[in-house]
Amino acid sequence: MPNYLADTSFLIDIINDRNERRQFLSDLLQPGDTIGCCTINWIEIYTGMRPGEERVTEAFLGRFRYYDVTRQIAVRAGGLRYEWRRQGQTLSLADATIAAVAIHHGLVLLTDNRRHFPMPELSMRPLPA
Repeated sequence: MPNYLADTSFLIDIINDRNERRQFLSDLLQPGDTIGCCTINWIEIYTGMRPGEERVTEAFLGRFRYYDVTRQIAVRAGGLRYEWRRQGQTLSLADATIAAVAIHHGLVLLTDNRRHFPMPELSMRPLPA
């Protein structure tokens, strides 16, 4: 019974009905599977939201299981950024936090930005191009 965490780019594709992401999600999820999003997704989605879309955006995001960014997850995200910066790769705050949420909860990340998530301990599901 996989549990998934959506990257923001995946959510935006679903909202805008691009790249056949709605069909992919429909085909992917089996009974008992869950898909969630986290604080960072909400921030990024609301950053790009146009006036008048508040209610539909709230309803859309409300359909996903919500994962809070706890102190423990924040520490993990900071640790990931530190670790990868020492290896010469700068992770964004958003990507490190999303990765930390997925790792902490044992979730499979749905993203098409694999290079943003180099962590070997992170489980990812490739998305079709």
